[in-house]
Amino acid sequence: MAVESVNPTPEDLQKKVYFLLEQLQLMARDLPPKYQQRVPCELLSGLANALLNDTIFEIVKGLMEIQHVTEKHLFQQRLQLINKHSMEMQDMLENTNDSTARQKQRIILQQKHKEELKHTDMKLVLQLDQKVSDQQVTLEKAGVPGFFVTNNPLDVKVQMYLLDFILRLSKMHIPP
Repeated sequence: MAVESVNPTPEDLQKKVYFLLEQLQLMARDLPPKYQQRVPCELLSGLANALLNDTIFEIVKGLMEIQHVTEKHLFQQRLQLINKHSMEMQDMLENTNDSTARQKQRIILQQKHKEELKHTDMKLVLQLDQKVSDQQVTLEKAGVPGFFVTNNPLDVKVQMYLLDFILRLSKMHIPP
């Protein structure tokens, strides 16, 4: 009995790359015009070739899971601070008998809480920005076309679209 080859033939790889490229082109057509021009056919072709083996799909899924865990953790930090603020306010209201002093303390506490929350939000945004940068480095090192470290909003948005394309392709049945 003959054992079938596990390695795809060059013809199989060619069919797969054509399929991937066709799907990527269809997805790119749905982008707003200002992003379409930033996703040339050469980029899509390079991406289709990079996706020939499943490694990139696995990397993107892993990065997405890490991002979700990070976002949940950061959200929990923010909620804990808001809860602490509520407890501080409640404590102050319960322990201040004079209504004038209570009103004054409430204003001071609200201002303090507003500043703390603003500071915390800025820290959280910096942590998310760092996570984006880490993802860009990982994808660039993995050889995924279109990925490089940038904080240019247009480039980041294009990269987000490319990630969406990769995730959508990962859910499709791709011919062997």
